[in-house]
Amino acid sequence: MIQRAVSAAVLGAAMILSAPLPAAPADELSPAQQQDVITKFAAKEAEFALAREKYTYRQSYKVEDLGPNGRAIGKQEMVTDIVFTTDGKRTERVVYAPLSSLQRFMMDKEDEQDLRSVQPFVLTTKEIPNYEVNYIGRDNVDEISCYVFAVKPKHFAEGQRYFAGQIWVDDRDLQIVKTYGRGVGVHKKDSDHKYPKFETYREQIDGKYWFPTYTIANDMLNFKEGPIPIKMVVTYKDYKQFKSESSITFGDVAEDPNKPAPPKK
Repeated sequence: MIQRAVSAAVLGAAMILSAPLPAAPADELSPAQQQDVITKFAAKEAEFALAREKYTYRQSYKVEDLGPNGRAIGKQEMVTDIVFTTDGKRTERVVYAPLSSLQRFMMDKEDEQDLRSVQPFVLTTKEIPNYEVNYIGRDNVDEISCYVFAVKPKHFAEGQRYFAGQIWVDDRDLQIVKTYGRGVGVHKKDSDHKYPKFETYREQIDGKYWFPTYTIANDMLNFKEGPIPIKMVVTYKDYKQFKSESSITFGDVAEDPNKPAPPKK
């Protein structure tokens, strides 16, 4: 997010979130066991990423600029459906997008990237080399026993967004069930881009994979002209597996030899 009076140029250094550690200390996992868990959950996340590409769902977000009394003085919201075209191509369809009434800041292209890929964070085998992943210990998300890892990018590429924070991995299914952190990237030193800390929760939708269903951010963004409290809520719902209905024939259609002949005229 960026204040309206500031340029949206993107180039220089980024800020890494220092997320609070869970109360549970590191347990008996050896370094080799920790690496084994990382390898296995990254593989599971890769499976999930492929599976999610075959689902339709509705994503809604609302960002509010909060006044001194905690009430919204401006907002921006959008509802989009992730669907498939008749020829099986995945696409995004906007179904609701009223004019933004945000007054003191505006959403930028990095916010859009965060909505698509950082807030519903997936850490796959392919992405693991780009991140430093350190085991912290164990913690519970509701009644789910989890391994907790601190995650931050090893390097930055211009135009790319990354996750920095913590992830909670179900110690049975070895999939991410919660993330806490923020999106990070590169900017000019004199720019005034700020991005909120957020929490994303997942639920088991199909009995196999954990899908992101809810993201919440309540944060104070410290712009150069002063702090601005913001609230963001993102929901992901109505997950449905896309099944293509098609038939294939080769050459001429053959007649059924058992089909009765038509009556003679």
